[in-house]
Amino acid sequence: MLKKLWIIFVVTNLANQSLAHAGTGKLLEAVGVTQIEGSGGAGLVPWATLAGYDSRSEWSSSVFATRLGLDNYRLHVFGANASFYDRVEVSIAQQTFELRDIPFGESEINQEVIGVKARLYGDLVYSAWPQVSMGIQHKTLENNFIAGAAGAQNTGSGNEFYTAFSKAHLGLLAGYNIAWNTTFRATKANQFGLLGFGGDQNNSYEIMFEASLAVFARRNLALGMEFRQKPDNLSFAKEEDAWDIFLAYIPNKQFNFTLAWVQLGTIAGSEDQSGIYGSITGYLW
Repeated sequence: MLKKLWIIFVVTNLANQSLAHAGTGKLLEAVGVTQIEGSGGAGLVPWATLAGYDSRSEWSSSVFATRLGLDNYRLHVFGANASFYDRVEVSIAQQTFELRDIPFGESEINQEVIGVKARLYGDLVYSAWPQVSMGIQHKTLENNFIAGAAGAQNTGSGNEFYTAFSKAHLGLLAGYNIAWNTTFRATKANQFGLLGFGGDQNNSYEIMFEASLAVFARRNLALGMEFRQKPDNLSFAKEEDAWDIFLAYIPNKQFNFTLAWVQLGTIAGSEDQSGIYGSITGYLW
């Protein structure tokens, strides 16, 4: 609860200060939405784009909330992020993973994710080559009994490092704009870190591949799909890759909404975990 109050405090301060530093310098579709770990991108995958509409003389901030309902589990995420001068993004996210029909023990897993991303090169729209960014996500499990029972080597916290490449092509597909992203993530996380880090099958960093593709039916409406590779570290339960099909609606520079069908595969022995994903991001000016 204290951490949730701290997030609200940070968000309030960002809102108050952002009035003098509002981010308005990018095209409507050039920011994307907010992914489940708090970074700017799509739903599952962080992109090279930063989280706000700030130009190189501005900074901006936003808050978001996400819900994913699966067959046997439910994930709630909320948090905030800010980007500074189109160069650096910082984010914080609080994840609550609810376990349905658990007859004993803990019924939820809570994880905090703090992220930093820096743009190294390029622009999503205007540079000839893709925009390139590097980021780190520090994940802390607030209750680790289930991760320990699953056989994770580290049940406290872990770091993930990634490099993302993003590019938009205006009018490329029969006059429609398209955008794509590829991300390479060094990770030991089990189920995004919710089951700890490393395991009896592997306790070393592996490079995982992630990708997104979006087609803009209009400037404010995108249809796309994503893929996210995940390591398989635990003999207790096989872990499978994740994918989704999403629809993102960006009516203006104050809000965006995302609706998706997500498939996460097997989670802790429960097979074919899929469901509806919904997320909203509000930009504070």
